[in-house]
Amino acid sequence: MKAFQHLNGLAVPLDRANIDTDAIIPKQFLKSIKRSGFGPFLFDEWRYMDHGEIGMDCSKRPLNLDFSLNQPRYQGAQILLTRDNFGCGSSREHAPWAIEDYGFQVIIAPSFADIFFNNCFKNGLLPIVATSETVDKLFQECAANEGYTLDVDLEKQTVTSPLGWSFPFEITAHRKHCLLNGLDDIGITLQDAEAIRAYEAKRAAEAPWVFNAISKRPHPNPSP
Repeated sequence: MKAFQHLNGLAVPLDRANIDTDAIIPKQFLKSIKRSGFGPFLFDEWRYMDHGEIGMDCSKRPLNLDFSLNQPRYQGAQILLTRDNFGCGSSREHAPWAIEDYGFQVIIAPSFADIFFNNCFKNGLLPIVATSETVDKLFQECAANEGYTLDVDLEKQTVTSPLGWSFPFEITAHRKHCLLNGLDDIGITLQDAEAIRAYEAKRAAEAPWVFNAISKRPHPNPSP
């Protein structure tokens, strides 16, 4: 997982509440369990005028030019501004995969669905909860100023507007540590790799009959 420390990025508004995970990445794309390749299908039913299926060449599909992500001024955006209860619906982890694969690193909203919120941190995304009044102000400034960028400092836990004001955000110490150091659940475990190896060696010495039985167990999918 990539570390996140600081971002000065273009913001794009998505002025809808209760956006569920099926809108973020529709069900037909869940056939793949790879973490990459979902970006072109993010918000598929809103971005395109046709029905999308996995494997399609999205560069040849008709675009919905009224959708904010398709507008020239928002190309290359890394910060998503949206409304209440973002990421509700099913718990599919494909939703943060698609958002991250598109190029977003930060999502700012008044509230998030719990499972989606937790999945963001496990995939290197920073979801920021701001008051409705603050989000309203960000939407207004973004609409009025083309090329609107926000400065997000995770260490200081602040978001700064290009118009000179800022607001703080909350994040647990553990999640902050993981993002700053690029640690997902596997990365956290691997920090104790030496201790794990030492424990396995100790258990192998204490109960060799168990480990011998495990080593002789046939592989569930033997090579032909």
